[in-house]
Amino acid sequence: MVDVLQVSDVRLTLGGRTILDGLSLTAALGSVTALLGPNGAGKTTTIRCCTGLLSPDSGRVDLLGRTPSEPGAMDAVGLMPQATGTWSGVTPLQLLTYLGRLYADPHPVPELMAAFGLEGFARTPYRRLSGGQQQAVNMAGAVIGRPSFVFLDEPTAGLDPHTRRRTWDLISGLAAAGVGVLLTTHAMDEAERLADHVWIMDAGHITAHGTVAELTADGPLEEVFLRHTSRGEL
Repeated sequence: MVDVLQVSDVRLTLGGRTILDGLSLTAALGSVTALLGPNGAGKTTTIRCCTGLLSPDSGRVDLLGRTPSEPGAMDAVGLMPQATGTWSGVTPLQLLTYLGRLYADPHPVPELMAAFGLEGFARTPYRRLSGGQQQAVNMAGAVIGRPSFVFLDEPTAGLDPHTRRRTWDLISGLAAAGVGVLLTTHAMDEAERLADHVWIMDAGHITAHGTVAELTADGPLEEVFLRHTSRGEL
C-alpha cells in the first residue's frame, strides 16, 4: 500500500505551549490507521494540521499529493470532528443535503441515510439527537463527498455496544472500498479490531508504531500503550 498521508517532523506551538514536537507518521489508502495517545497528546491537533485547520510552525504535511493549505486540496478528504456544535439547529436531512451540494459527485442523501440508519430521526434537530445518533450523522457528513481519505476523531466515543459495532463495520467497509482512514481512539480493542497500522503518540511526538501483531508480540496493546505514554491530562 502506498502512503498518501505523510506527516514529516511537524512542530506546532500554541499559546506558548508545544503541542506537536517533531511529529512524523504515515497512512495509506485502503487501510485503517489508528493514532493513539493520552488526553493532551496532540491527536486532535494532528488532525487539524492534516486538514488545513491549523498550520504547523515547521515540518510538512502531504496528503494525496498536496499540502492541506492548497486550494482544492481537501476536496477528496472527509473529516469527522469530535464536536460539531455549529450544527445544533439543523436536522440530519438538512445537513446532508447542504453538504452534498458542496461536491461534484456526492453520495445520494437517501442512500447515505439508509446506510447509516438515519431515517428515523432525519427531521429531528441535531441538538436533540442522542450521542450515538449525532455520531452517525457526523460520520455520514464525513463521507458524503466520496472522499479518498477520511479523518475520524474518536468516532465511537460514548456509543453503546451495538452502535459501536455497527460503526466498526462502517469503518472497515470504507477501507475495503479503498478509502484511507485515520482514526483516533482511546479504546484499545477498537484499535486491535480495526487498525492495519497503529501509531502511539505522547507529548506531541510518536513513541511507538507498527502493526497490531508487531506491537502486541510481547503483551496486550494496552500494556504497550502504557509503556510508551505518560499519564496525560485530566
